[in-house]
Amino acid sequence: MNKRANSFLKKGIENLVDANEELFRPEEDIVTYSVCKNSQYAIENYLKGYLLKNNVEIGELKTISLLLEQCILINANFKKLDFSDIDCKLSEIDSRYCNSIDKVKSCFDVADNLDTFLRQEKII
Repeated sequence: MNKRANSFLKKGIENLVDANEELFRPEEDIVTYSVCKNSQYAIENYLKGYLLKNNVEIGELKTISLLLEQCILINANFKKLDFSDIDCKLSEIDSRYCNSIDKVKSCFDVADNLDTFLRQEKII
């Protein structure tokens, strides 16, 4: 299961890098959909990777909110992370929330904070 966990964590890092690269474009050239999707997938992949590292099966956990709840059960420090700016956390990942630069920057910030948290916890 560790190989699978590491695969999710590696993919999360790649998603975050892709979102960050998109945000470095001039504002008029930013593709908000790309930032949104990569940020969402980074969050999802990080949470799945963390759960798998802790031997939690993720099959039925279809939303960011459900994944986060399971992570909190393992490590209460996850409560310190603020996921309130993510409108899509209660639904399966889709694109209806990817409409403004400010919104996708907020989603990116959540993904980036999760990355920092996992590095501090020595998960990645």
